[in-house]
Amino acid sequence: MYQRASYTLLVSLLRHRPPARAIVMGSEAYPGIRGEVLFYETRYGVFVIADMSGLPENSGQCADGILGFHIHGGERCSGDIDTPFSAAGEHYNPGNCPHPYHAGDLPPLFAAGGRAFSAFLTNRFSVDEIIGKTVIVHGSADDFTTQPGGNAGQRIACGVIRGNL
Repeated sequence: MYQRASYTLLVSLLRHRPPARAIVMGSEAYPGIRGEVLFYETRYGVFVIADMSGLPENSGQCADGILGFHIHGGERCSGDIDTPFSAAGEHYNPGNCPHPYHAGDLPPLFAAGGRAFSAFLTNRFSVDEIIGKTVIVHGSADDFTTQPGGNAGQRIACGVIRGNL
């Protein structure tokens, strides 16, 4: 019964436009990255769907392919070649919690052949709270330990979360 309810909720959400989304673009060093992150408010929390392409590919059986993925508190994706997307600020953290308990700490993206797809539910924020914030994809995995940002590496892609689509 539980699986059926989850499936029904997902199908119902996808029939509607999301109340917020971010169009994600790669940095100057990663111009091929493109993606979209959708945010749906539910009675259980926010359902997030991320779909990315053009991500860096690592080859070999034990290659990483795991990329940090966060909501940052800044409102712009500007920066320079040495510090891409620096205007995105730090992880969204209205509760002043340690990493990985920031409201903006999201599950990592698992890249496969340069693509990643992720769908998850979180109750760390509402859609209204994150409109105007930024989504960042990092070039390395988040270690979920190092303060303040998980040692997730360079910011390789960014998108501003827009509402009322």
